[in-house]
Amino acid sequence: MSFKIGDKAVYPVHGVGVIKSIETKEVYGKQQTFYVLSILNNDMTIMVPTDKVKQVGLRELTSVNDIAKVYEILNRKDVEIDNHNWNRRQRKYTEKLKSGSVFEVAEVLRNLYLLKNEKDLSFGEKRMLDTARSLLVKEISAAKRVKEEKVQKDIELIFL
Repeated sequence: MSFKIGDKAVYPVHGVGVIKSIETKEVYGKQQTFYVLSILNNDMTIMVPTDKVKQVGLRELTSVNDIAKVYEILNRKDVEIDNHNWNRRQRKYTEKLKSGSVFEVAEVLRNLYLLKNEKDLSFGEKRMLDTARSLLVKEISAAKRVKEEKVQKDIELIFL
């Protein structure tokens, strides 16, 4: 997978960014080429070696067809959620967020919203819900080229 300057890409856990430049630097005596990615929501800059793109999970924005699948996941309410052990849930959800998969992020968001309807979420659960929501909203917004507020409202309507 190769990117050009100006392309939008998704970096796991940090979300949507823009390829600002492609630079070659000497690392341990070897020339290495990097994508310089500027994350949209927090001004963070990440350098990703071009030969490690798959390893770190850098990927293109999701397609419109995949967005439809994301909404199917969000609308699926007949799922069983382990609401006894937060530590186990947190590890599982953290792995899903780190995977970079838009579908797994959608599962985390759905499960935490459903759990929120059953009980008060802990501080950590609320933070994870906010992270999953932010990642999903930003990616769908960028992929569909619509305002984040619209995507946010669409998602909130699913869980009313």
